[in-house]
Amino acid sequence: MPDTPETVPVEIKDRWDASRVLFRAEVDASIPLFGRIKAAVLLAVKAKTYLGGANLRGAYLGDADLRGADLRGANLRGAYLGDAYLGGAYLGGADLGDANLRGADLRGANLRGAYLGDANLGGADLGGADLGGADLGGANLGGAKIRLKTGLDAKLADDRPILQIGPIGSRGDTLMIFNTDQGVVVQTGCFGPAPLSEFAEAVRDEHGEAGHGRDYLAAVRLIEAMFPVAAAAERDAA
Repeated sequence: MPDTPETVPVEIKDRWDASRVLFRAEVDASIPLFGRIKAAVLLAVKAKTYLGGANLRGAYLGDADLRGADLRGANLRGAYLGDAYLGGAYLGGADLGDANLRGADLRGANLRGAYLGDANLGGADLGGADLGGADLGGANLGGAKIRLKTGLDAKLADDRPILQIGPIGSRGDTLMIFNTDQGVVVQTGCFGPAPLSEFAEAVRDEHGEAGHGRDYLAAVRLIEAMFPVAAAAERDAA
């Protein structure tokens, strides 16, 4: 009989209560120490284990397939998630400060209210991701891309790629403004991402120029002031 591979126990614990184990796995002892948490996380995701509030601070999760993982409120500060697959993952309220997400696939991921301060999102795919209320202060978004309402991809500019305004409107939602190689595009609720001019037109059609319409149109003027070149180019193309 072949020898049974030696295994070691790995625990994923709650970020707020270190005595609470969210998932326990036996992983191959030949896996280097830095890769054992990744192995356990992959097993947990495969088993559809709830990892909300998990303590994965500084974890190495590069190239990991975490599609559909529920990591809401998890501590992923300083984690390495380069080229990871996070499509459809629930990361709402997660702490991703200083995390490396370069080249990560975040299509359709829920990042609402997540902290991404100083995170590296260079080249990441944010198509369809929900970034409402996310803190992106100091984050590197150069080369990241989003998917427009038309289905085309747009690449974020290196300089001032994202502006957030909110809460605004009847739902008190966040207005997301993306400075891209396709011009300035806007997303909020079920609108967009679509050109700023389309947003302004939709606001006038639905709200007029009073109440919420007044607030949205004031936001449009602010956007035009902050991105004058892109806004002017869009007007010229219209």
